[in-house]
Amino acid sequence: MKKLSIVTLIVVAFLSCNSKEPTTFSQEALNDTFISLAGKKTTLQSILNKHKGKTIVVDIWASWCKDCIGGMPKVKALQAKHPEAAYVFLSLDRGEDAWKRGIKKYEVKGDHYYMPNAKDCKFADFVNISWIPRYMVINKAGEIVVFNVIEADDEKLLEAVKN
Repeated sequence: MKKLSIVTLIVVAFLSCNSKEPTTFSQEALNDTFISLAGKKTTLQSILNKHKGKTIVVDIWASWCKDCIGGMPKVKALQAKHPEAAYVFLSLDRGEDAWKRGIKKYEVKGDHYYMPNAKDCKFADFVNISWIPRYMVINKAGEIVVFNVIEADDEKLLEAVKN
């Protein structure tokens, strides 16, 4: 029995150490490419640099995603309450046309990018997308302060945007 308790303690300690969320993006994720509304390829690093010095809310979404669309009123409320933050939308849509139609149909305001390889890319590997919508917050210093929430009114997200 004592042996089992020690093994359990070791496993719990190991899992606790490995579950820490990252505060910076990997170089591979920063170098991953996205497509802007203008059709130009750009890297995550360039997107982040564009908003340097601001709090950045990242919304990973798709126009076919019922939960993403259902969560848009919360995103719009967040934008209304915190217009000083930058809002970056990364789309997992199945095509650029569907992505652009979704932005227009749902009146999504912000900085938009399409992920041409969807979940099969270095960025998706880094953030380990298991559900959308997925929200992240990068603070003014460029650190990831919220890594994984699925509601735009999550307390962690609201607190991070407020600071």
